[in-house]
Amino acid sequence: MSSPSDHPVYVGLLGCGNVGAPLVQLLSRNADLIKARTGVEIEIRRVAVHNLAKERDVELPHSVFTNDADSVVNDPSIDVVVELIGGIEPARSLILAALKAGKPVVTGNKELLANVGKELFEAAEAAGVDLLFEASVAGGIPLIRPLRESLAGERITRVMGIVNGTTNFILTRMSEEGSSFAEALAEAQVLGYAERDPTADIEGFDAAAKAAIIGSIAFGAVVVAGDVYREGITDITPDDIAAAAELGYVVKLLAVAEERSGAVAVRVHPAMLPVEHPLATVRGSYNAVFIEGEAVGQLMLLGRGAGGRPTASAVLGDLIDAVKNLHPAGRGATFGTLTRKPIQPIDDIESQFYVTLDALDRPGVLATIAGVFGQHKVSIQSMQQKGQGDEARLIFVTHLAREADLRATMHEVRDLDIVKHAGSVLRVVGGEE
Repeated sequence: MSSPSDHPVYVGLLGCGNVGAPLVQLLSRNADLIKARTGVEIEIRRVAVHNLAKERDVELPHSVFTNDADSVVNDPSIDVVVELIGGIEPARSLILAALKAGKPVVTGNKELLANVGKELFEAAEAAGVDLLFEASVAGGIPLIRPLRESLAGERITRVMGIVNGTTNFILTRMSEEGSSFAEALAEAQVLGYAERDPTADIEGFDAAAKAAIIGSIAFGAVVVAGDVYREGITDITPDDIAAAAELGYVVKLLAVAEERSGAVAVRVHPAMLPVEHPLATVRGSYNAVFIEGEAVGQLMLLGRGAGGRPTASAVLGDLIDAVKNLHPAGRGATFGTLTRKPIQPIDDIESQFYVTLDALDRPGVLATIAGVFGQHKVSIQSMQQKGQGDEARLIFVTHLAREADLRATMHEVRDLDIVKHAGSVLRVVGGEE
């Protein structure tokens, strides 16, 4: 690899689609600004794509394109590799090859980092080059860099965020328009916020991959997607939304990563947030991340979490970092070593809970149900009863309780003859804890 001082810094781009094309456009449009700020010219030298015949809205010579990704990574003139093809393979092999060749890598591949991130981080450390991945979480919001650099000396206690714009859009429509889940999802698909197959978003897989990356960075731990407890939003009903509003809460899909007594707990699930919590105000397809630290207190980062241009902006920021670090002054965006820390199982985590039950409306019913809660050490903070003829809907909010204890409570309550239907169970976040 030649010295970047001899020529423009040459970039090998793997993928030129939804994010890659806007990246090329940003580099072209802002070339003078980038050179003025960094003192370096950045040039896209080679681009690997799947289909050479496809028309692309980028101003690059046809000769730059190839369908041989290996040739891009192995090209001795390439200084930095940007991977935007997604998935595990061949992205993993291509990144490892680039790192082994001493080339910094920029990626936005959350699936890859959430599953084999440790291998990639260790390869980057061994090669002494950067592996940068700002675009892998929350799109254009600068999150990884603040966690990795600005807060490097801070003891982070919890990171909690709305990291999936599709689900936030759906829940916003359900809250503000009274839409059903199906109606809100259909609107999200029409507007392009949701894929034709929305499973990755609405079942929490996308948010869980991002939560694994957040947990790894915030706590220097090995966290993979399989370590993340996951629930989606498909069971959220308009009744849950309305009841939450009555109680002073908003329902959001949250990614939560925290460290407790040396163990790391990472989870994704719907939760009720107090209306006064900063995350409760995040509407539509916006993302936001709320960081809590011992010295810094509370910080929140807000912005567009998805879309080609915001994500390309995050990739460009990493690319500029990588380019600057190629100079003799050395790397300034190092990551550090991940350590093995225990992953706290969901059953041991404490939360407040919102629970709805449909039960017979007659004397002694409430006392019987409350007794079951008490037997399992689940204390009730508040209760509402709404009549429904011979039945009543009971709405409970508990004090802090272990997940395992709440599960045992619900298992027993469902078997009571006086309970006709056990409805929703949602965690309440931002209250007693």
